[in-house]
Amino acid sequence: MKRRELLQGMAAAAAASALGPRLAGAPGRAAAGLDIRVRRLLLRHQWTTTMSSSAHRDTLHVRYTRDGVTGLGEGAGIVRYRQDALGGQKALEGVRDFLLAADPWHHAKVVAELDRRLPGQRAAVSAVDLALLDWAGKRQGVPLYRLLGLDPSEAAVTTMSIGIDTPEVTRLKVQEAADFPFLKIKVGLATDEATLDAVRSVTKKPLRVDANEGWTNKEEAVRKINWLESQGVELVEQPLPAHMVEEARWVRSRVHIPLFADEACHSAKEIPALREAFDGIVVKLDKSGGVHEALRMIEVARALGMKVMIGCMVSSSCTITAAAHLSPLADYADLDGHLLISNDPYAGVRVEKGRLILPDSPGLGVRLTAD
Repeated sequence: MKRRELLQGMAAAAAASALGPRLAGAPGRAAAGLDIRVRRLLLRHQWTTTMSSSAHRDTLHVRYTRDGVTGLGEGAGIVRYRQDALGGQKALEGVRDFLLAADPWHHAKVVAELDRRLPGQRAAVSAVDLALLDWAGKRQGVPLYRLLGLDPSEAAVTTMSIGIDTPEVTRLKVQEAADFPFLKIKVGLATDEATLDAVRSVTKKPLRVDANEGWTNKEEAVRKINWLESQGVELVEQPLPAHMVEEARWVRSRVHIPLFADEACHSAKEIPALREAFDGIVVKLDKSGGVHEALRMIEVARALGMKVMIGCMVSSSCTITAAAHLSPLADYADLDGHLLISNDPYAGVRVEKGRLILPDSPGLGVRLTAD
């Protein structure tokens, strides 16, 4: 999508928000309701990266109700940033009165203030951001992608992620992902070569790789990236620790496939300093604090000529569907977090041979299937 089209979409979103009360009737005086709870999501396979390994993920779920309409939101706390669902729940309980008194039509203002009040709780802020946008979309009777002026037919094709595991289990995971045209392989350990050998023993599909800051030596990063290119890898996410920006710039000058900043990029203001070290950025709602900041990140990256990937944490269909609404703005998508779990409590975006099929119901288009 061209920058002009993105600006038009953002303007449409702002206009829709401003027109909301006139389109749907002024907000009533009924008291707002707020439900904040933690859900445990069970993984289909043990999920291992360079940072952690677990059989489950706990995520934070928000329900915001006003005028008979309920907005749904979710936030997945990121261990890397010392966030967890219980901590996010406690943080939101501390601002309950503020949220109940706030005007949900002014959702951008509410989320900005929430981010100011809760530093370090971006996933919790994102949960509220999604709930307010879901509420606003439902009140206006239109899907989020329409509020943003986006074409759902341009939704990206998502990768399927393969976590670090034994060669035997890695082969099994790859075979289970047979319907996906692209795979994302987690690396960053001494077992990288064995992992890629296992993958290549059962598929010739294009691969994308995420090192999760696992290579701490710039010479090692160059060697591995150049070898990965020979294995049909298209791009590499976060090859070095986030603070090693100068080293990443050195690596970029010595490799031939794009490098994407993930852990090094949390908000729009950080992107200009990354321009010479990376070819693109990874936008995640839990990292940015929701859709509003994610849109700013995309706009800044585009203005600087950088590529954009829409990514995710392990989450339910609530967060993944919200992110999928932004995927028409991205070059790449990695929105498979809901496919990694066995007890998704929501239904929303569908995936058909990797293609994201956005729901056409109002708001995020998600519904609870288990309470």
